[in-house]
Amino acid sequence: MSSTATATQEELPTDPPLGALVTANPAAARVLERFGLDYCCGGQTRLTVACLEAGVDPDEVRAAVADLDVASDVEWADLEPVELIAHILETHHTYLWDELPALEALAATVASVHGQRHPELIEVGALVAEFRAELEPHMAREERALFPMIGQLVDGTGPASAADLESGPIAAMRTEHDHAGDLLARIRQRSSNFELPADACASYTSLYQRLEAMENDTHLHVHKENNVLFEAVPGL
Repeated sequence: MSSTATATQEELPTDPPLGALVTANPAAARVLERFGLDYCCGGQTRLTVACLEAGVDPDEVRAAVADLDVASDVEWADLEPVELIAHILETHHTYLWDELPALEALAATVASVHGQRHPELIEVGALVAEFRAELEPHMAREERALFPMIGQLVDGTGPASAADLESGPIAAMRTEHDHAGDLLARIRQRSSNFELPADACASYTSLYQRLEAMENDTHLHVHKENNVLFEAVPGL
């Protein structure tokens, strides 16, 4: 287990400091950022006080954070291809479209502040930018071309055959998935398995936690496509 292992949300008080919310669940950083709440320099500020100062409803913030911990009751391994595509889009593509720009910006900020003492952050930032530059067009190609083609093959309305998909777009997506996995492995290696130094600030900590969360999510995302969705395409 890495040093970024966190407490569960249930262990937090009802009015936690903002920093504790992010420590308990790295994904909460995206929620706090969306509401304009500073969990870095203002990490010790209680949620209600921070919300009052920012003019937002603390109950709305609590609800948004709580939603991050709600497990889906969808048994995705048993879904039909079109339903599985919808699940992948909602669960993984939406997350990456939201998270990748924020992560690239955060990595650049952390590198600019800590890069002199921790030069590996400069390479980590470059790798995150490369990962985003590859994943966003990859997802766009899936959403605009491959996924609709799979849907047309399932309902018999499209001209493409299963063999055409396997030798063309599916083969291309598998190759791109492999490269994405390589980039994630390099990020993990350059970050020393997301181990935090003693001088890591809240932003540094959030970066490594969110990178590890993205790695975990992407591994599951790729598994669902490579080993479940693509294998379920009729005729393959």
